[in-house]
Amino acid sequence: MLRRLVEVSYLTFRGEATDARVELWLLELRTPALLIEAAARHSGRARELAARRPLLADALAGREDEVTGGLAREEAAERAADRAYWAPLRAELEALRRQARGGEAG
Repeated sequence: MLRRLVEVSYLTFRGEATDARVELWLLELRTPALLIEAAARHSGRARELAARRPLLADALAGREDEVTGGLAREEAAERAADRAYWAPLRAELEALRRQARGGEAG
C-alpha cells in the first residue's frame, strides 16, 4: 500500500517538487525505474541521502538490477523488523489464550 501511495505522490507531483516531497520520494520509492528517475532529477539531494539509503548510489548510477536487489533487501529487513517488533506481543497474546483455556477447563 505504501509503495502505491508514494508512486502516486511522485507521478502526480514530480513537476511540483518540494524539499519534503523529494526527501520522501528518495527515501521511500520502491519502484526501481521511478527511484532511478527521481535520483537523476534530484541528484544532489540523492547524494546527500545516500548515507541514509545506500541504494541511492546505485539509483544515481542507473543500475536497475542493483536497485531491484537493494529494494528486495530493504523489504526483507523491514519484514524482519516487523516480526521482531510483534513477537513479544504475539507471545503475550498466546499466553493469555492458554491461560483463558485453562481457566475455562477448571
